Amino acid sequence: MDKLLVRNLEPEVVQALKRRAAQHGHSAEAEHREILKQALLGPKKRTFAQVLKAMPNVGEDSDFERVEDPESRDVFA
Repeated sequence: MDKLLVRNLEPEVVQALKRRAAQHGHSAEAEHREILKQALLGPKKRTFAQVLKAMPNVGEDSDFERVEDPESRDVFA
């Protein structure tokens, strides 16, 4: 494993890192590694099927049926 040294950080950044690490039950060093991993490697792309499966159930198909309004047909004529 390689090492990384970050110099000249503002004290506010260091304190924010320590707070975030404490919230996650990590050391500041472990939290720093996790932040870098997420920022640089990012989440894996999901397939279209995975995205569809993750969508919540919001109703039945009949809830979204199109209702024709006979008066609205003249608008585009």
